[in-house]
Order: sequence, then structure tokens, then C-alpha cells
Amino acid sequence: MTVYAQVDAAFRENGMTIGLNGHGAQPEGPQPLIRETPPGQPYPSDALGPLKGAVKAVHASTGAPLAIPAQSALSVASLAVQGFANVETLAGFSPTSLYALTIARSGERKSSCDRQFMLALREHEREREADRREAMTTWQNDVALWRQSRDAITGGMKKKGSDRNAARVDLADLGGEPPAPPSQSRTATEPTFEGLTKLFIEGQPSQGLFSDEGGQFLGGHGMNSDNKQKTLAGLNSLWDGSPIRRTRAGDGATTLYGKRLALHLMVQPEVAQGVMSDALAGGIGFLPRCLICEPTSTIGTRLSSVLRFDTAPIDAFAARLSAILTRTMPMRDPDTRELEPRDLHLSSAARNMLIEFSDHVEREQAHGGEFHSITGYASKAQEQAARIAGVLTLWADLDAPEVQPDTMANAITLAEFYLSEAARLVDGAIIPPDIAQAEKLRRWLVDSWHEPAVLPGDILQFGPNSLRNRKAAGQAISTLVQAGWLVPLNAGTVVRGKSRREAYSVQKGG
Repeated sequence: MTVYAQVDAAFRENGMTIGLNGHGAQPEGPQPLIRETPPGQPYPSDALGPLKGAVKAVHASTGAPLAIPAQSALSVASLAVQGFANVETLAGFSPTSLYALTIARSGERKSSCDRQFMLALREHEREREADRREAMTTWQNDVALWRQSRDAITGGMKKKGSDRNAARVDLADLGGEPPAPPSQSRTATEPTFEGLTKLFIEGQPSQGLFSDEGGQFLGGHGMNSDNKQKTLAGLNSLWDGSPIRRTRAGDGATTLYGKRLALHLMVQPEVAQGVMSDALAGGIGFLPRCLICEPTSTIGTRLSSVLRFDTAPIDAFAARLSAILTRTMPMRDPDTRELEPRDLHLSSAARNMLIEFSDHVEREQAHGGEFHSITGYASKAQEQAARIAGVLTLWADLDAPEVQPDTMANAITLAEFYLSEAARLVDGAIIPPDIAQAEKLRRWLVDSWHEPAVLPGDILQFGPNSLRNRKAAGQAISTLVQAGWLVPLNAGTVVRGKSRREAYSVQKGG
């Protein structure tokens, strides 16, 4: 489809037509290039159960959209409990790991929210790292003694008449080199998958990939064209609870079992647009594993006179987080730190509720159904609900034997919200590349270009990087002319003191 046809189809959807070379009715004023994404539903914070008080307190003290502290709280809670239990789903047992993607523009106080939920975790890491520094001295001494003993054994093998079999027995009794004390870090911000794997080898078996500037990870080395598929496939495997398989030249093959990862990336809308429309990220199944939301902005309403500060719920959250972090995670092998989580069952009533929810979502995936366009997300909805229920259950009681129906009801409410967000945002992200480029130019003209007219050379020199070539710029200009955002000026029109062969008047819109 030509650029003209794409824009024309968009206008016809809104009951308008455009003209080309004088044919057809011209629209009155600039017309939108892309369909406006409808506003989302309010975040169902009452369904957060034991997390509700802290989430509402952070919301009240920052004025941030309610979904932002909710996403932070769920992600931190998942990181805390994921090493202790797998939760029952309708297809077996799954990790209680949650992946979250929060879309919010700069200034929405994402960092302020995240920081309050992470305070106890940072303090825990600081204290444990101090203990590790002391343990490192003991370890270095142990390694020196081990090497001395090994050298004595192997040195004796060189003597004439030495018993090599006896030496082998002595080496077996000596054992391998003492392992270094593991790193106490529980989070990373922008690792490659190789870096994340190394963190699991050298550190804790339960990790969080958390970033309030998620664009740094999504635009980093681990997500470039050479590494993206490997990184996304690895993240999928960790969400599934599968082993990490690592093959490197010189190091051979390594398989890591019993590792868990929680993830929360906060990204700006421009970054999210690229990710949501990425065929690989959606097709390989990474995005459907994420709890995605883009809350309505609260910028302009966060008046200091109406903000309320109640630290008690936040302090209670921190105390609970500290208590869980100090619990020893169940491990099959302390040396490899392979986790051995127990099974968290669903009560009979909770299971029946999950079955009913799953059947409803399945029916709505049929042609014409509510979730027909997001079958990848919908197919994981019952598992997402079970995982959320597991996190809420374990946060309240790490030793709980099963998920109760009231918790499952809350988890289903949350899963339904995230499904509605996926349907809203995925549909809005599917934009033809030519239209996306034109929209990028339109935004630049409206937000950053302050002259009444623009030249193609201005766009090539100052415009968005992806439009700094004549073909791309020309195509985007043509689209904006058809949409009424640029009006061609007659050849010879004087712009900024010179007669111009090609220039356009910029229409800022209403």
C-alpha cells in the first residue's frame, strides 16, 4: 500500500477523505496520522491484597499514576518470594516470577516510586556485601592453603617410586578449590544475557532485572540486532523456570538449574512504541510474558497541598521485605546454589475460579472475540493469574500451604486488567513503518521546530536521526502534506531571507 493509500485509509476510518493532486475533498486542518490510543481502565488497586496499603501510600505521597507503584510493589514482592515456591497452574507448577513493563513518560515519578519499594532490598544488599568482604579474606587464605596442599601432593608424584594411586586418593580427599563467597547483589539494571548468566553463576539464584530507565536495557548491547534473539529467548526460559544453557568457546558447555528472575522495566512511550511493534519481541513470546500497562499521566495534578505522607504502610512493606530476604532460600545444592522451591497448591475453590477464568479467556480468543488480536497474551492469562496469586499468598505468609479463593479472585481481577491493557496497547502499536516515520517528523515539527516554515534541508540537518536522508525525509514530507501538517509554498517564496525552490508552511494543529 502506498503512503497515500495508508493515510487515506486512516482518514476514511474516521469518516474523512483526502485529496491527491486536486482530486477529492481536502480535510479541514491537519488530520491525525495514527489512531489515538484510548485511555486505559483505572488500576484495580484494591485487588493487591497485602500490597495495597503500601501502594496507596506511595501513590498518595508522590502523586504518580497508581499503576506505577503497583507495578513496582508486585515486581519487588515477586523477587522476594520467587525462590521459595512454585505455584500450581492449570498446566502444572510454574515459578512465581513476574515480568512487568511500565510505560510512562519522563517526569511521572517512576524513580521516586521504585526507590521507596527498593529501600529494604538495598539495605539488605549493603549489609550482606559487608559480610562478604570479611568472608573473602578467609576464602583467600583457604585457597592459599589448598594450593599449597595440592602442590605438595603433585610434587610428591615426581619423586622416583612415588605411589600415583595414593596421590590420586589424596587429591580426591583434598577436593576442589574452595568456592568464592557468592555476590550478594540481587538486582541488575542493563546486563547482556551473558552478564546475567555470570551473575547467576557467581551470585544469588534469585535475581531481579529492574530499571527505571528501561530504555538503557532495551537499547543496550544485549538487545542489538546480533544479540536480541538470544537475550529474549533466554529471558523466556527464565520466566518458564527452564535451565540456562550456556556454550562458550574455551569454556565448554554449562547448564544452570534452579534459577529465578523477576523483571520490571520502566520505559518512555517512544521506547515502548518500538518494543510493542517489534515482531520478534512479540512473536518469540517475550512481550506476552509481561504485565504491561501505560497509565494516564498525572502531571499537572500533583499539587503539594493534596499530597499525603503516611510512612507506616511503607515501613511495614520494608519490614516484610527484610524478613523474607533474611530467610534462607531452599537449595538442592549449596555449592551451585540450585534452588529447590516447594509446591504451592491451589485450594479447590481457587482452582475452580481459575478454570472459569481460563475458559472465559479462551472463548474470547475466537474470531470476533475481545482477545482475538492478542492471543499470545490471552493464552498466558490463567498462568499470569496463578503467578500473581502465588506472589500475594507468599508475601502474606511464606509458609502458606495453598492459595485461597479470595486471593485468586484478586489475582484474576489484576490479570483481567493487564489483558485489557495489552489489547489497548498492542492494537495501537501496529503502525505501518512509513506512517511511523511521518509521525516522528510531525512530533518533531510540533514540539521542537519553532519556525513558521521548514525546508527539506532543515529536516536533513536538524530532524530526527532516522529521517536524515533524502528518501526517508521526502516520503515523510509527502505524508504530512497529504495529512495537512505541511502546506507546500510556491516556488520562489522567500523563507528566512532567501528565495526557496521547495519549502513548506508548518501547521501546528489545534
